[in-house]
Amino acid sequence: MLPLRDDQPRYSTPWITRFLIVMNLLIYLFESTLDRRSLEALIRQFAVVPSHLAALLAGSPRYAPSAVVLSFFTSLFLHGSWMHVIGNIWFLYIFGDNVEDYLGHFKYLVFYLLCGLIAMSTQVAVDIHSNIPALGASGAIAGVLGAYFILYPRARVLTWFFIFVMWIPAWIILGYWFALNFLSGTAMVLTVQAHNMGGIAFWAHVGGFVSGALLVHAFGERRLRSPYAAGWR
Repeated sequence: MLPLRDDQPRYSTPWITRFLIVMNLLIYLFESTLDRRSLEALIRQFAVVPSHLAALLAGSPRYAPSAVVLSFFTSLFLHGSWMHVIGNIWFLYIFGDNVEDYLGHFKYLVFYLLCGLIAMSTQVAVDIHSNIPALGASGAIAGVLGAYFILYPRARVLTWFFIFVMWIPAWIILGYWFALNFLSGTAMVLTVQAHNMGGIAFWAHVGGFVSGALLVHAFGERRLRSPYAAGWR
């Protein structure tokens, strides 16, 4: 199921969502200009490599704590392919504006980064000794989806489903997305650990979605919203 647009109105300009979309695109454009060796070096330095954290926690002086911590944030702006980055920013484009409208610009940015941090931490916790770099904005965006699931479950999403295009409630679309990632993560974890192979970071998606759903009300609704917004009942 591919969401095309939603019908939930917003009452402010989603400046942060647009900024994040542009940043992700520009950084990937820069990645695409690098040769293979330079790109691998970039990813090794700025993506999260779980085994680096494991070595740091074990007391190894090989990795600087600041570099390991920083990678949890810089990894959120790196992507492995055009499909990877386009898929992520498409979901952010559709669902991010309403969450930003609810939280306000600054809180939304903090919320996005915090969900991304929790998401990446969840993925690392699944296999902390992996040497495969983890990267991508999908964990942070999953947090946005989790928030949307809580805030606007009855919003309708125009969805492409095989040969059909139909309006489907957001709770069905996002609930299906979460269930698919949870089941896929459970099914893949043993295979990934056994073969030390990369793949989709399903557990980052799960961790991000859950953190977004749990944290959105803790962040609170921004002031000066329209009385016709979904949060006013």
